[in-house]
Amino acid sequence: MASYSWSLLPARILIVLLLVGYATTTHHHHNNHVGKNATNQSLQQAYVALQAWKRVIYSDPTNFTSNWNGPHVCNYTGVYCARHQNDTNALVVAGIDLNHADIAGFLPDELGLLSELALLHLNSNRFCGILPPTLSNLSLLFELDISNNRFVGPFPSVVLALPSLYFLDIRFNEFEGQLPPQLFNKKLDAIFLNNNRFTSVIPQNIGPSTASVVVFANNRFGGCLPPSIAKFANSLEELLLINTSISGCLPTELGFLYKLRVLDVSFNQIVGPVPYSLAGLTHMELLNFAHNKLSGIVPEGICVLPNLANFTFSYNFFCEEQGICSNLTSKGIVFDDRRNCLPEKPLQRSKKECEAEKPVDCFDHVCAKSTSGSAVVTSAASYHIPLSSTPPP
Repeated sequence: MASYSWSLLPARILIVLLLVGYATTTHHHHNNHVGKNATNQSLQQAYVALQAWKRVIYSDPTNFTSNWNGPHVCNYTGVYCARHQNDTNALVVAGIDLNHADIAGFLPDELGLLSELALLHLNSNRFCGILPPTLSNLSLLFELDISNNRFVGPFPSVVLALPSLYFLDIRFNEFEGQLPPQLFNKKLDAIFLNNNRFTSVIPQNIGPSTASVVVFANNRFGGCLPPSIAKFANSLEELLLINTSISGCLPTELGFLYKLRVLDVSFNQIVGPVPYSLAGLTHMELLNFAHNKLSGIVPEGICVLPNLANFTFSYNFFCEEQGICSNLTSKGIVFDDRRNCLPEKPLQRSKKECEAEKPVDCFDHVCAKSTSGSAVVTSAASYHIPLSSTPPP
């Protein structure tokens, strides 16, 4: 076992390779170990794949791939090799990290030859086009980060064919169209979809999911947040829906997400009152309702949540702050209640604006009607969560 190899890998890459099951790793600078393994079939296929990739790179301003020459692919910058899971005498390409290289080009079909790849990080480059269908051959791929590039087309369906995928980041691209409901059936821990051009609505049958972080922000979904969001109850810790064009009322089922620490639904068209069920979210740290059309009372049950540190509900139509909600600074909570209809507070909406906003009956709203015939289950027992507001140990 190479004693030097652990410390040479960036921590994130090392953790991923350990999780996937690679026993030990070697970095691309150690050609004394690489040379005698450079002729195994896996590395030969990796050579074909990486040379094909280099041919379709048309801009590399930092010369990141300048040493992508010759058969010793484990020496290539950004390429990480590990010992084969079933043959510790053989090396395989287990990770590729080109983050922040500012490379422009395409992803060739030959990348499907990297069958042992566990990690593919392409953050902050100028790759364009679509993800090749051959990526479905990457049965060990654990992390896929193609964020901040110029990929286009519908949601890359090849993602759905990756059985080991755990982390997905496709934000800041030009993907468009609908989200496939099957995405939320995968055993993913993190789903970053923000800053694309997705449209339609958030799938009504979203979940069940293992995700702890889901970011929909800065897309154009429209429609309502479906009650089936409750199917994330046993995992979800962060939900960001900023500027997604969603409307309608907040579903009561949000209160089932007992692990939730961050909820941001700002800059949408959400109406009606805040569900009292949110008072059971005892892990909540950051809650942002700003720039919507919410009305009625700000429930004290939310304001006394034990871990709440930041509560923003500015630019709505709230008419009353219950109890301690009117003075959250006394609890050390950062809050913003500007531009509402709170009679005793400064910097509020005009009387004319407040009178023009009519109350919304969420039980009679179009969102409630659209899900009334669905098979959405809303009992706490269905999600293995406690009936009290105290989460299990």
